[in-house]
Amino acid sequence: MSRAEAVPDYLDQLRLDGRVVVVLGAGAGIGRQTSHALAQAGATVVCVGRRAEPVEIVAKEIGGHAVTGDVTRRDDIARIFAEAAKIGPISGLVDIVGRVLPGPVLTYDDDRYDEQFDVVLRHAFLALQAGGQALAEAGGGSMVFIGSVSGQEYLPNQALYGAAKAALHRLVESAGRELAPRGVRVNAVAPGFTHTPRLDELFTEDQWTAVNATIPRGHAATASEIAGPVLFLLSDLASYLNGQTITVDGGMTASFTGQF
Repeated sequence: MSRAEAVPDYLDQLRLDGRVVVVLGAGAGIGRQTSHALAQAGATVVCVGRRAEPVEIVAKEIGGHAVTGDVTRRDDIARIFAEAAKIGPISGLVDIVGRVLPGPVLTYDDDRYDEQFDVVLRHAFLALQAGGQALAEAGGGSMVFIGSVSGQEYLPNQALYGAAKAALHRLVESAGRELAPRGVRVNAVAPGFTHTPRLDELFTEDQWTAVNATIPRGHAATASEIAGPVLFLLSDLASYLNGQTITVDGGMTASFTGQF
């Protein structure tokens, strides 16, 4: 039987047994759900966050490891990957860190501009450098970054956030091409509106109702509905996907009018 006709074990390709995966921003929301998904698939998960308590709780839930640090600092990123490498060769990275600092573009001062790009793009750049090197040295692997539909479409009061996410999407595309010869895949997931602890605190029930009305699926995503595609991209099922940003938004951007 030719290679093209051979039938692989598809479920086995979803497994991550024996792999060490670093998850930046693992303490809540999409990060927590992703950590659970990866652990259920057999990975050893290194849960990373700025505050110790949330990542320690998640690490305990999944039998993983907790590491604290500021992922916007190069020295902390280097330390995080050094600590993770003590557990075993690193074959995966998921970077979920990021938050929107909303406001009209004319209201941003320099400090707010710097903070917005740091919390969206700087840590991704640092993680790409440290993670890309670590994965290449370990024989290859997969990195997944959380982008946003804000990097693809206009959303009110998210001009700078959208610009930073668009830059992240392009960084992923370029890094995927650069690192592919070294066995490292780089992709992104761009969620639409998603229920996370932070957004659930910011949005009222009436606002969620208005948001849901813009989504063909009829509702905003749960964090677990974003974690599933992340698991797929980390697995060998996605072995031929590289440099891509996958939109996971319930069909919102296909019909979005900029109002909600």
